[in-house]
Amino acid sequence: MIVNTELEQKGNLFPSAIKTYEKDVDTLYFTTENNVILQLTVIRDSVIRFRYSTTGKFENDFSYGITIHASRGYNFLEISENETHYIITTSKLICKVEKISLQVSLYDAVDLKLINEDEIGFHWEESYEFGGDIVKMSKICQKSESFYGLGDKPVSVNMKGKRFENWVTDSYAFGKDTDPIYKAIPFYTAIQDNKSYGIFFDNTFKTHFDFAQERRNVTSFWAQGGEMNYYFIYGPKMEDVVANYTDLTGKPHALPPLWALGFHQCKWSYYPESNVKEVTKTFRDLKIPCDAIYLDIDYMDGFRCFTWDKNHFPDPKRMVKELENDGFKTVVIIDPGIKIDLEYDVFKEALDKDYFCKRADGPYMKGKVWPGECYFPDYTKPEVREWWSGLFKELIEEIGVKGVWNDMNEPAVMEVPNKSFPDDVRHDYDGNPCSHRKAHNVYGMQMARATYHGLKKYAYPKRPFVITRAAYSGTQRYTSTWMGDNIATWEHLWIANVQAQRMAMSGFSFAGSDIGGFAEQPQGELFARWIQLGVFHAFCRVHSSGDHGDQEPWVFGDEITDIVRKFVEIRYQLLPYLYTAFWSYINNGTPILKSLVLFDQEDPHTHYRSDEFVYGDKILVCPILEANAKGRRMYIPRGIWYNFWTNEVVEGGKEMWVDADLDSMPIFIKEGAVIPKYPVQQYVDEKKFDKITLDVYYKNGKEKSQLYDDAHDGYDYKKGRYSLRTFKVTGKKEEFILQQHKQGKFDANYKEFHIIFHNLPFKITSIQIDNVEIDFSHLKNTKTKSIIINKEFTEIHLSGK
Repeated sequence: MIVNTELEQKGNLFPSAIKTYEKDVDTLYFTTENNVILQLTVIRDSVIRFRYSTTGKFENDFSYGITIHASRGYNFLEISENETHYIITTSKLICKVEKISLQVSLYDAVDLKLINEDEIGFHWEESYEFGGDIVKMSKICQKSESFYGLGDKPVSVNMKGKRFENWVTDSYAFGKDTDPIYKAIPFYTAIQDNKSYGIFFDNTFKTHFDFAQERRNVTSFWAQGGEMNYYFIYGPKMEDVVANYTDLTGKPHALPPLWALGFHQCKWSYYPESNVKEVTKTFRDLKIPCDAIYLDIDYMDGFRCFTWDKNHFPDPKRMVKELENDGFKTVVIIDPGIKIDLEYDVFKEALDKDYFCKRADGPYMKGKVWPGECYFPDYTKPEVREWWSGLFKELIEEIGVKGVWNDMNEPAVMEVPNKSFPDDVRHDYDGNPCSHRKAHNVYGMQMARATYHGLKKYAYPKRPFVITRAAYSGTQRYTSTWMGDNIATWEHLWIANVQAQRMAMSGFSFAGSDIGGFAEQPQGELFARWIQLGVFHAFCRVHSSGDHGDQEPWVFGDEITDIVRKFVEIRYQLLPYLYTAFWSYINNGTPILKSLVLFDQEDPHTHYRSDEFVYGDKILVCPILEANAKGRRMYIPRGIWYNFWTNEVVEGGKEMWVDADLDSMPIFIKEGAVIPKYPVQQYVDEKKFDKITLDVYYKNGKEKSQLYDDAHDGYDYKKGRYSLRTFKVTGKKEEFILQQHKQGKFDANYKEFHIIFHNLPFKITSIQIDNVEIDFSHLKNTKTKSIIINKEFTEIHLSGK
């Protein structure tokens, strides 16, 4: 049921005038004459929580979305009132609560400008079918306001004028504008008058968002049950809004192992063992780097989770070890549907312990999935999660599987109209019993959480690697994700690009698409263009259904194979850059991919750009999204950029044509950047390096870059055994200085940096390293200016005077 938000909607109820006001440290309670309560909590100077009750009493305050590690505390808090308003002031925000209507307006505490205000604000409608309320919030949409976020919606990055629904849904072969699909992330950011704010509507029922579609001057959000409970997050920079939201809902608990950032190959399905070995051998023979091979449902005995088909895989432990010896980590799929079979240990144990979901009147929830008729564990129950995590002992600890892929966990059920559980299925919800209407959107998240803890336990001292298809806000704490069952079309290449950007600005950076498309078969040109995009996503995996043909890099002919190898090698060269971006993400909440609006919100030209994005904070990428293209027009953000291929200098702030034949794509490097690169290897840590490369790009001015490193797996980095190198460049007309500062106790194997200086505007007359002049005569007649020096240098001074 879609609920219209119009004020005149029959049955809508509204708060009356405030009757009482109470304060408890950082929390205020406003009670109206008709017993509506607004609980307002100052979380941080820039984060305020608004929670409403229509009954005079709040539900138990429990959330899967909010992490226990979220930052709290503020620098300043003052509460005052005048004749018409209560006024809450922090160092960043001024919040005014209107006494007569409970309507809220928020202002910048520095310049006193309005940021956001309620239209009619909180209102509700009683649900006679289910009980409780349909809760609603409406806010005034400013004329120039734009909206972003909501996770994996397959639409343009800017959501102005659109309406969405959050209900995690198995959406095989979805298309542009399909809604809903696999994830429910009820968080958006907005930009108005160069000020950015965010709203996280922490409600796991089916939620709806209207960004000025129904009425041009109103944006609204509502839920089919539960509380009106939202967090207002102020920037004013969009990147700070996203970082604060990520802090609130959680950063990944650990860095991924570096191999998880390599190139991965998957298909439904690689079997038997000889087929797996043939695929992995071809990668090595053709020297296309690859770190992981995936086993889909056909590795199991009759699709029973945690079993092996001994005809196809007679000795999985031996096979997994042999693959590992050749540099391949094995990742296996695990679904939530447990086959109804009393001879199947996993089923029998869960049945005996009463761990399966039940219908309202007592029978178990039964549904058909790949194994046939199945029951489904209730992952919202702590004992079930603990039991589930223990099931991974054999897979991970004994057989040696390195990663687990959770699929079908929306949860997906075949041959039923709504593709999932009926509304009346009951869940424990960590001691807050509820129906599936409330638990549906977190079911996959809690499965992924239980899987994560299983891998963490049995992979120790190595780091876990988990992938999930379904997610709610906060799932990024446990797992990576992909965008589900897409199609091998040019439209889906565009969709994959915008989805990855939107996921990153929704706090979930470890994301990617099924490269090449899951359904149907790509032509070689499309596959090559998709690889070019996919190597710049944090999660990089080819995956296909196999129904329409093979989709390995070598099946499209030598030309495409060579292009794939070239771009996969670029990904492996840039692994230290990506690893550093990941370190920034888990420490600061900084998105790994940045839509142009996130990179430079002050430039209005970026507010509607969907194609271009910034990878990390120094590399600009623009995929080719059309067939037969020899290049494209793209927008270059403000500043000076260097063409990755030619070193051509480009001044941004404008659109321009960029040549890009099939073996190329538009890539630019920000001036002043220091880009670290590994030598090409066939899998992570295949080789021990003597040196790595630093590509240093000239800037007339100052710029900072970083390089993070550690053992690439394990947890020693949490004990200080990491290396964080900060590079500062200072450029002038006839002078260039590169300085380095190092933190941490880790010492990488390589001893030297090969430093390549790009686009120096002067002829070098002297080079000093740590105040000692060196001989550079060998550089005088070379076009490329580069030096090899000890990695522990403090300062390099190039002079042209």
